[in-house]
Amino acid sequence: MAVGREEFTARAEADGIEFFFAMFVDMHGKPCAKLIPAASIDLMLDGGAGFAGFAAGPLGQTPADPDIIGMPDLSSYTPVPWQPGLAVVQCDPHVDGEPWPYAPRVILKRALARLAERGMTYMTGVEAEYMLVRRTAAGGIELADPLDTASAPCYDVKALTRMFPFLTTVSRHMNSLGWTNYANDHEDGNGQFEQNFAYADALTTADRLIFFRYMVHTLAHEAGMAATFMPKPFANLTGNGLHVHSSLWDDGGGELFADEADPRGLGLSPLAYQFAAGLIQHASAATAVTCPTVNSYKRMGVGAPTSGATWAPAYATYGGNNRTQMLRIPEGGRIENRGCDGSANPYLAFSVMLASGLDGIDRSLDPGEPNVDNLFQVDAATVAARGIEAMPPTLLHAVERLTEDDVLREALGRCPDRDYIDYFAEIKRAEFGAYHAAVSGWEIERYLTLY
Repeated sequence: MAVGREEFTARAEADGIEFFFAMFVDMHGKPCAKLIPAASIDLMLDGGAGFAGFAAGPLGQTPADPDIIGMPDLSSYTPVPWQPGLAVVQCDPHVDGEPWPYAPRVILKRALARLAERGMTYMTGVEAEYMLVRRTAAGGIELADPLDTASAPCYDVKALTRMFPFLTTVSRHMNSLGWTNYANDHEDGNGQFEQNFAYADALTTADRLIFFRYMVHTLAHEAGMAATFMPKPFANLTGNGLHVHSSLWDDGGGELFADEADPRGLGLSPLAYQFAAGLIQHASAATAVTCPTVNSYKRMGVGAPTSGATWAPAYATYGGNNRTQMLRIPEGGRIENRGCDGSANPYLAFSVMLASGLDGIDRSLDPGEPNVDNLFQVDAATVAARGIEAMPPTLLHAVERLTEDDVLREALGRCPDRDYIDYFAEIKRAEFGAYHAAVSGWEIERYLTLY
């Protein structure tokens, strides 16, 4: 919902706001900001906040390019609950007066505007898993709670109690912002937690996720810990997912994915099945965006860790309330995509997921019957015989698939000198190359005296 200038300034004055973070994110989802005094807010509202884009991160700029101007989206106004007098406003980067097509938030807004032309709204909810850790003297990491050692720690009330002050602080802040925090739990890995808030339109959810990560990181630091949403910080523990729940609604607020008469018994409409089929069709390519780091692929397609289980999908499939599938249907009216992890930039992830699903709708794709097996127990030969596609084994494999996908190429858009998808691939290939060039302790241990 659009917010006018007078309403914005009145709210900020009523909240006692003295400073604003004019914030945006780079390709990696890293929040960048300038601190603007309230006394100078008119300068930001009239002309935006200027940034040297090349210095901020991957935003398609060189040192020779004009400044990025962060134009505030007043509807994103968010007081910072733990820092009275401070508020965050998400910005849309512009260059030379035009939205900058390398900016992830601009990419998602463009996708949502095209969807609005169909008379639809994209609604999303996220399950953002994270771990609470501390740095060791040797430079590594360890769990912040040394007593969190159970072999099956999920929902452990004692571990929840030990982190009660931290978790309840985050919960209170979410509720003070009107997000409706409805559950907080210890997840499947030691030291791993999840705090859920209500779904909303995709842009609002993406903005809230960026703020949520910022909040969790900041509060953990203040409590003498560190928080990480890294997909696989510990080789022996469950990784951090970002499960995304999707649904389409019409202009009148009607659900388009729900159908109580669904003959398959999952409560989905034909439109929802087509959307799911599109997600499956483009899964290998979209994974480069929804699981965008080298570390992502150490979470996916692996065996059970010593703590809990693996919940990352190994194959592009769908099923009912079955957590071994990429797409899970927990109840009618929504589709949960488990092929997304904690390193994802939500603006880009939602953009490729929406494009994938709409392609399924436009081509009337059918995902077939839901998969009822535990796919972690089905041998690879049987899976292949069924025509089920495995998820990419590395970031490099996923990036190559991404560049071949014309639907996602169009969705991510054209930039002044190239398609965004090629810029994304360039950055990610370099990331994989830097990783591959590093010599790991595993290699030293395995090869040093073998040859």
